[in-house]
Amino acid sequence: MTERELKKLSRAELLEMLLALTKENRKLKEELDDAYAELEDRRILIDKAGSIAEAALQLNGVFQAAEEAAAQYLENVRRLAEESSK
Repeated sequence: MTERELKKLSRAELLEMLLALTKENRKLKEELDDAYAELEDRRILIDKAGSIAEAALQLNGVFQAAEEAAAQYLENVRRLAEESSK
């Protein structure tokens, strides 16, 4: 709307426009707040997913070490069994 068209409007029409713009502004602020809240929720989920992935990698290392220890134990048992049967 041009400046000339705005000057032709009555006070009531200007107030009506102001109220409509205020409502739109309030609605947009609420939508923005909702978007920020959703973004924060997603950040938290991403951080948790990262923590879970790190924990899984650490557990994988523990399991690998346990598997190696078990394999070494079985090898020692087999070796001792062979030596005792000779």
